[in-house]
Amino acid sequence: MRVVIAGGHGKIALLLERLLAERGDQAVGLIRNPAHVADVEDAGAEAVVCDLEAASADDVAGLLSGTGAVVFAAGAGAGSGVPRKDTVDRGASVLMADAAERAGVRRFVQISTMGAGQPPRTGTDEVWAAYITAKTAAEDDLRSRDLDWTILRPGRLTDAAPTGRVRLAAPPVPRGAVPRADVAAVIAALLDEPGTRHLTLELVGGDSPIAAAVRATSQTLRP
Repeated sequence: MRVVIAGGHGKIALLLERLLAERGDQAVGLIRNPAHVADVEDAGAEAVVCDLEAASADDVAGLLSGTGAVVFAAGAGAGSGVPRKDTVDRGASVLMADAAERAGVRRFVQISTMGAGQPPRTGTDEVWAAYITAKTAAEDDLRSRDLDWTILRPGRLTDAAPTGRVRLAAPPVPRGAVPRADVAAVIAALLDEPGTRHLTLELVGGDSPIAAAVRATSQTLRP
């Protein structure tokens, strides 16, 4: 399957690209900076330079030809201000969903964050508040569409070694940490499980093997 990943140079995206390539899928990483091409290719993916803050939906739809799934893994990142939380964390997700609809790509996995879906906590830093607001708006937009979407909200991300074991469930899940490598493995498993469409899931470290956790959500949480 051809999987196009928005934010293809992010830490989770690079791990996901490697997993997909190793199992025989064709991973395509959309990146803004041409200097990141080599890193994406080293992960086994095709690198495509596309600035999601400047591209049109038609531009991106043209890149999705023959694609089986889209993963939205883009983010403005640390050090970015309030405006880019909206243009990337919300706007780029909306753009990718528009493009997926135009290209006829139904499967769409969106990486969100725990804390989305509710107003920012009182006293929250304005940039973090803008991030949560943008992620919430991106989720709301995706849920309004006739796509086979899944929204994944990981907890606090770490660079620890993968454990292969997680807690994956409908909100609310108690806050916790999760290795980025396990997040990538969960995304790969979600792509294989059509029964997880139209689910919003929260993810932290836990005791369940990833394949079993994903299978359980598809069996018990289907609307």
